[in-house]
Amino acid sequence: MTTELILGGARSGKSRLAEQRAIAHGGCVTVIATAEAGDDEMAARIARHRADRPAHWHVIEAPIDLAGALIEAANPDGCVIVDCLTLWLSNLLTRDPVSLSAPHPADHEPGWQRELDALIDTLPALPGDIILVANEVGLGLVPESALGRLFRDEAGRLNQTVAAACDRVTFVAAGLPLTLKGSAA
Repeated sequence: MTTELILGGARSGKSRLAEQRAIAHGGCVTVIATAEAGDDEMAARIARHRADRPAHWHVIEAPIDLAGALIEAANPDGCVIVDCLTLWLSNLLTRDPVSLSAPHPADHEPGWQRELDALIDTLPALPGDIILVANEVGLGLVPESALGRLFRDEAGRLNQTVAAACDRVTFVAAGLPLTLKGSAA
């Protein structure tokens, strides 16, 4: 089993690289999609991703219970793509209003933290190859709003935690992969 985190900015080629890795794997492929179509533009993005994927790939929609979806999807001969962790985090943050308050109560463990812990606990036990896709959002301007800064900070922490748990980490810029951890695929 190999776990890989593929990071990059918007339209960097990270999803395309994940799909290329899955095709090269040669086994059955499952995509765990975390996006939700909250508006027409997002619905169009989701439709475009569906159209671009091979029709025989299995798709599981998991906007919240990512660990559960991974347990369901992973198999010794298969490859699972999670696209993407950043949308998953956004889904989690917006469903936990106490976590969004500033500051939140000291005795409040955010729901998203429990979901992240479940993901990290699950990853080492999964059979097959797992490819996790995430945005690197901390390279730009400091967000104007408290929610934007919370999201940026938690996305950075999420990426660090997942990267530490993965065998390989790849950063993609302008469609070019740069191996940050592990051997190049």
